[in-house]
Amino acid sequence: MKLAGRVLSIVALAVLASPVQAEDDFPIVGTYTENQVCKPDGTNPSVSRVKITTRDIDSVFGLCTILSRKREGATYVVHVECKSPGGSQMLGDVNFTPREDKAIDFSDQDQTYKAVLYKCPD
Repeated sequence: MKLAGRVLSIVALAVLASPVQAEDDFPIVGTYTENQVCKPDGTNPSVSRVKITTRDIDSVFGLCTILSRKREGATYVVHVECKSPGGSQMLGDVNFTPREDKAIDFSDQDQTYKAVLYKCPD
């Protein structure tokens, strides 16, 4: 019984000591417009919106679950599993590179799709 208690204590300490993935670790969390500056009043009717959380990326392409993420220099490489509006699923990597003007350069793993994301006010 004492051994089981010690093992549980060690496991609990390991969990508490492991780094927590917070918004500070992923500063691109927010709502963005694609390829056009976000209007403060939200009147961008023809612009695609992209919402990024610590767990998901929601856009016109579908809902993507973030499976892992890592930082390589200024770029965040994010491994995602996406479900398209039609129901098909795919795995892939996407890159987010914050720019000095507060916009984010976005590209897929093969560089076949690129966009600039402009942050909307909270």
